[in-house]
Amino acid sequence: MNKGLSMSSKPEILVISEIPQAMVDTLERHFVVHPYWQPNTQALMRERAPAIRGALTRAAKGISTALIEQLPALEVISGFGIGVDATDLNACRQRGIKVSNTPNVLNECVADTGLALMLAVTRKICEADRFARAGEWEHSAFPGAWKMSGKRCGIVGMGNIGHDVAQRAAAFNMSIHYFSPREARNRHWQRHDSLLSLAEAVDFLVLTLPGGAKTQHIINREVLEALGPEGILVNIARGSVVDTGALIAVLQEGKLRGAGLDVFAEEPHIPPALRSLQNVVLLPHIASNTAETRQAMADLTINNLVSYFTQGKLLTPVV
Repeated sequence: MNKGLSMSSKPEILVISEIPQAMVDTLERHFVVHPYWQPNTQALMRERAPAIRGALTRAAKGISTALIEQLPALEVISGFGIGVDATDLNACRQRGIKVSNTPNVLNECVADTGLALMLAVTRKICEADRFARAGEWEHSAFPGAWKMSGKRCGIVGMGNIGHDVAQRAAAFNMSIHYFSPREARNRHWQRHDSLLSLAEAVDFLVLTLPGGAKTQHIINREVLEALGPEGILVNIARGSVVDTGALIAVLQEGKLRGAGLDVFAEEPHIPPALRSLQNVVLLPHIASNTAETRQAMADLTINNLVSYFTQGKLLTPVV
């Protein structure tokens, strides 16, 4: 990381989401840090809003358009995470506000989580754990599960994470199918011209596409029913890309074998109907949550801000 700015020239930044103290300590070497998640934010905004030039936020939370409008001197937003759909990028473009995220450093761990969910649903790992902990094994055998190796893996969104998921699935002798505006680097993977075509052709549908208005509820009832009663949905993208009501309905109706979900439309709220289903594995948005990856994300989030204020450019610009 670059040497800290002098005390007299430290830019003021607003930290929207709560972050580890270690990140705060590092930020304070370079900036005057204002924690927006703490009480008395109204007083903070009255006193310091005109001076705040930068913002840091967790990508999934973003920064509201209303808050952007309250910061007349805002120049840059650094996102901790890969998604940018929670921040109004059009408003940022109109104001000339630069936006960054933390791509690539989390690809492997997110892809690992995708495979973990595929295995967990197929082999009933969480159900088996509950069965064993409850002492049920002493009274009866655990019901059989299903094999994952050799099945057909469909990926929606063949970006870097989608590619890493595909490589891992291929190691399980799975055939790879995908739907994406971007062509895969491996020409042997089969590209489909529609979501329906993909869903009809595969056993697993793994979502690694961006969130936002263009992909809102792109996984609807029609797609889910095309996946079929032996199909499994895995979402490591954004909760907004799935019509949650439709997903619950097809699961309840037995029109889908199961689902593995790391993300939800209204995080941290998970609909009770999903929580009650035994064939659904639920994670609290932890796909990138390993010590190594979170450290790399933290470093890049901070370095984006430092680079902007010392060199006038972002390391990983989005806008």
